[in-house]
Amino acid sequence: MYPALVVLHALSARIEPDVLWVGGEGGMEADLVKREGIPFESIPAAGVHGVGVGALPGNLRTLSRGYKAARRILNRFQPDVLFFTGGYVAVPAAMAARQPLHGKKRPRSLVYIPDLEPGLALKVILRFVDSAALTAEETRQYLPARKPAVVTGYPVRQELQKWSREEGIRVFDLCDSLPVLLVTGGSRGARTINRALISVLPELLKETQIIHITGTLDWPEVEKFIPTLSSEQLLRYRVYPYLHEEMGAAMSAADLVLSRAGASILGEYPHFGLPAILVPYPHAWDYQYKNTRYLEGRGAAMMIRDDELQTRILPVVRSLLQDSQRLEEMRKVMHSVARPDAPEAIATLLLSLAGRPAQES
Repeated sequence: MYPALVVLHALSARIEPDVLWVGGEGGMEADLVKREGIPFESIPAAGVHGVGVGALPGNLRTLSRGYKAARRILNRFQPDVLFFTGGYVAVPAAMAARQPLHGKKRPRSLVYIPDLEPGLALKVILRFVDSAALTAEETRQYLPARKPAVVTGYPVRQELQKWSREEGIRVFDLCDSLPVLLVTGGSRGARTINRALISVLPELLKETQIIHITGTLDWPEVEKFIPTLSSEQLLRYRVYPYLHEEMGAAMSAADLVLSRAGASILGEYPHFGLPAILVPYPHAWDYQYKNTRYLEGRGAAMMIRDDELQTRILPVVRSLLQDSQRLEEMRKVMHSVARPDAPEAIATLLLSLAGRPAQES
């Protein structure tokens, strides 16, 4: 969702687009999009891969209803171009957009692929769209033959970019002379990361400051642990269930981050030149492993497997924080991966597909 919002802001800086956001039913997406002042409509959507036999007929019916709802929306709204960023809700919309509209030719379409390997929904969408925008060159191997594609990079949210390291240190009331470790598992959290950190927290706090974002699910468990820390330890520990725009301040202040390896690491960590220890989520297809290997292979990150985290977190964090030369090398390599023009590049592709001048204002 966030990459689409970033691209929309870049597009709005050039033209005044007539926009309609089509999303899924019953999620938090609608509230976030409406908060941005963007008109929102929902359609039914469901996956058909990997579901049980009993659920499959119902999901196929939902997909059919989603297709019909998408056709009604497209015929009413009459778009020039569609922009997809993944999810099952985009599949019926991409299928519906392949047919001419009432009184108008079919709209052109672009899909953005944030991870190194597209997920199943994106692989389906790729069959129907005109072109693709890629985070990295390595994604081309997963595209259909002769599918037009442009490497644009990952569009980073503007609100994350406004912070300097000095401002980040000030926001979290940290000491500039001690290294800062950022630990995060995303908005909902990563239980193995949270529990591994808690188990070694007193040792780590002897030599580093920690910004810990637990995620909402694990916050009650971590909150119970906080009173066991001494006043001296609490001076070096900042813990939150979730951060919004202050996440940019946290990444600006950090010397090292420990996290999962979702698509945002391919844009946000490079933007901040932030060396990373990545723990791919093990209970899904291996897209997080591919994201990790992309950065690890360049020397910008290290990987710890989820089942090794409990034993490796302390020695790996310590070894990196004590090796300033290696951290600086990782920082430079990570920063070299950044594509700060990604939002503008994707906006240009959308304007081109819509038949509008790229520099229109």
